Amino acid sequence: MPLRELAQRRNTLHHKSDPQTILRHVLQDVQIGQVALVSSFGADSVVLLHMISEIDRTTPVIFLDTLMLFRETLRYQRDVSEALGLRDVRIIRPDTTKLIHGDVDCLLHQSNPDGCCALRKTEPLTQALEGFGGWITGRRRGQGKTRDALPLFELADRKIKINPLVNWGADQIAAYIADHDLPRHPLVAKGYASLGCRPCTTPVGENEDPRAGRWRGQEKTECGIHFPRSRS
Repeated sequence: MPLRELAQRRNTLHHKSDPQTILRHVLQDVQIGQVALVSSFGADSVVLLHMISEIDRTTPVIFLDTLMLFRETLRYQRDVSEALGLRDVRIIRPDTTKLIHGDVDCLLHQSNPDGCCALRKTEPLTQALEGFGGWITGRRRGQGKTRDALPLFELADRKIKINPLVNWGADQIAAYIADHDLPRHPLVAKGYASLGCRPCTTPVGENEDPRAGRWRGQEKTECGIHFPRSRS
């Protein structure tokens, strides 16, 4: 079955499903193949991580350490992984040789933020996802205008991308975290609603878009890992 048709059929099948049901089916979907959860261990990441831990703790979890993350994020990743008993957390990093040639002074983000994201995020993640038929993200429609039309299932780079929380709002996220007594990222209390690399992330105001603190003052709104490079 063509992947585009497969994504469309899964959207139809699961348009009323809750996230846990979607995850259970996805992890056993032979037509999609092996699936990984790609997690930033950011502001709301603990929700999907907890769901996965209750369904199958051996599910591969890919964490992209760009080498420019907040120390709090790195510590949070270790603590949450241990607390939830996740058994296959794969920490990936950008290629050292490419960093030496492309961003030896760690200032590329100032002159070419897209190039920095490609070097530190897109390329390493593309390599890490080789062999997987699909991957799970924590994106939601309520995270900003660039995401307000997200489907549950989509085709990107010849893989099925699954967004189980797409219909959840901030209140549902907060309620789930409270109901399960899950730890929040320590920077959430300091106003960070969306967390990325340290130089390109700032807190947001009370009435701002949740992603307003990412690449503040620039037209850039996404790091690039959610922009498909192939529509085949």
